[in-house]
Amino acid sequence: MPANSQFIDVRQGLKQALMQVQKPARYTGGEYNEVIKDPANIDVRFAFCFPDTYEIGMSFLGEKILYELLNRHENWWCERVFMPWTDMKQKMEELHIPLYALESKDPLTKFDVIGFTLEYELCYTNILAMLDMSGIPLRAADRGEEWPLIIAGGPCVCNAEPMADFFDVMQLGEGEQMLQDICAEVEKAKKQGLTKQQLLENLAGIPGVYIPSFYDVTYNTDGTIHAVAPNNPHAPARVTKAIVKDLDSFVPPEHFIVPMIGAVQDRACVEVLRGCVRGCRFCQAGQIYRPFRERSPKLISDSARALCQNTGYDELSLTSLSTSDHSQLEEVLDRLNAWAEADHVSLSLPSLRVDNFSQSLVEKTTKVRKSGLTFAAEAGTQRLRDVINKNVTWEQIERTCTIAFREGYTSVKLYFMMGLPTETMEDIKGIADTAQKVVDLYYSLDHAKGRGVQVTCSVACFVPKPETPFQFCAQDRRETLREKQKYLLSCVHSRKIKVNYHDSATSVLEGVFAKGDRRLGRVIETAYRKGAFFDTWEEYFDYDRWLKAFAECGIDPDFYNYRAMALDEVTPWDHLDVGVSKAFLIHEYQKALRAETTQPCNRQCNGCGANKLLGGPCFDYGKNLV
Repeated sequence: MPANSQFIDVRQGLKQALMQVQKPARYTGGEYNEVIKDPANIDVRFAFCFPDTYEIGMSFLGEKILYELLNRHENWWCERVFMPWTDMKQKMEELHIPLYALESKDPLTKFDVIGFTLEYELCYTNILAMLDMSGIPLRAADRGEEWPLIIAGGPCVCNAEPMADFFDVMQLGEGEQMLQDICAEVEKAKKQGLTKQQLLENLAGIPGVYIPSFYDVTYNTDGTIHAVAPNNPHAPARVTKAIVKDLDSFVPPEHFIVPMIGAVQDRACVEVLRGCVRGCRFCQAGQIYRPFRERSPKLISDSARALCQNTGYDELSLTSLSTSDHSQLEEVLDRLNAWAEADHVSLSLPSLRVDNFSQSLVEKTTKVRKSGLTFAAEAGTQRLRDVINKNVTWEQIERTCTIAFREGYTSVKLYFMMGLPTETMEDIKGIADTAQKVVDLYYSLDHAKGRGVQVTCSVACFVPKPETPFQFCAQDRRETLREKQKYLLSCVHSRKIKVNYHDSATSVLEGVFAKGDRRLGRVIETAYRKGAFFDTWEEYFDYDRWLKAFAECGIDPDFYNYRAMALDEVTPWDHLDVGVSKAFLIHEYQKALRAETTQPCNRQCNGCGANKLLGGPCFDYGKNLV
């Protein structure tokens, strides 16, 4: 790999830099359970890059899964890289310190593969900043044989096009097997002396691998896409996502690296299931992670106990899109409680559903300590909940809150969205009305004297996302969202209710890049050159800078998020197959406009198409209906 003369030795520069920045432990490595290997015995060096700070990246379960998985190979070494905070970034640039991996302190140019996770659209400029800090050319077309292979994975790859020009390889779907297959091909290519082009052609045959340079995009005169077509015979016309058919075939990570400073989510966690049966029409994760698959109770319990013993954590989170939908959750909790209470480990279920919350769940998750309760109502009226297919009623919310209050809880957080398709001001008022009814419910029940209730409404701005029934919708304009936020506040008349919402400008940009095409790569690079990075952080996000970048590139951002898409329009992601068919999304969208709901897919098959990834039915419906 190329040596870049503009940089000095990392260790030499770090001695000076770490004395002058906040939280130097972000940049030192040396944590408990980190993996150290001898580079002389390594055939593939992989840098896992998270495009945000250490505290956020160390909370990311995907990194923990792949870090442990790759490092099980004796001749491969996976190391971690995070985006330095602004003070460290400035010092590294002043002292000419290249971006480096925490374990070895080697610069990224010494690695064979540099992998980024695309978790959120507003992290895109951080990816360019990290490449730039490494001295690596930003665009794939400008990187010759001497540069590392730059790859991406994560949920945003379901629409890979805005970042396509910057990556050699993009991974669609689940990475456990796909990433190992990629590393195996890299190892083979090194030993056989293959060119990068030959390597890319070999990689194109791996399920879920998308090589952007192997596809050409043509446009219609109105700016919509005419076609995305392969230009290389090794590239499939459509890339089908990779999945893990049997979650038990991959043991969850049992040796989390224990962070030097507090991560945002600093606890043990085990993924208990993947996918979701609910079919909420706004939810991208609920579509792209189909089909629904569970881990067995024994594996969950055994791995969780090993993880707590290997890390010292005394809090365990059972993670998934909808943990309470696990068909054997009671057995899972019984197995966990068989050892957790004695080991002083508390359990939390962060993704509970209003409609299957129960007294038993409360009892089995509060044996050591109580955590807060959060429920996603999403909309304030039944009509709008039916539009989005939330399948939650006020009666279910009332029952759930009654159980919680009788168990001693005095605070509840409710998640809502505004800007949903067909939304009216009556629906906005319904958010305040729902919160008030929860407050009134608390005081209608027996409660401890002097203890008041607190209901927090967290209200996000809805962003239409690819691969959802609402991908065809236009996004609410900023001024409309501001008007709705102001009206919501005017509808709240109790100090027991707190409303949180965020600036709509970030949601606007998120919507542009969520549904954007390959032309937006120029905008992202232009904005970065103008100083854009850490756009997820309010203090560094500059909406006007982005508008200038769009103007300089001659691209109208409103074309992407404020325009409804025709049902037969070729989308920037039509050549990427996540398993759910476009015909299903159209059908669900049309049902939404009629406020008709769809049953969860563990009750009846709704024909989304994801079962083809399993090669058979997702559920034994006879068993589920008993």
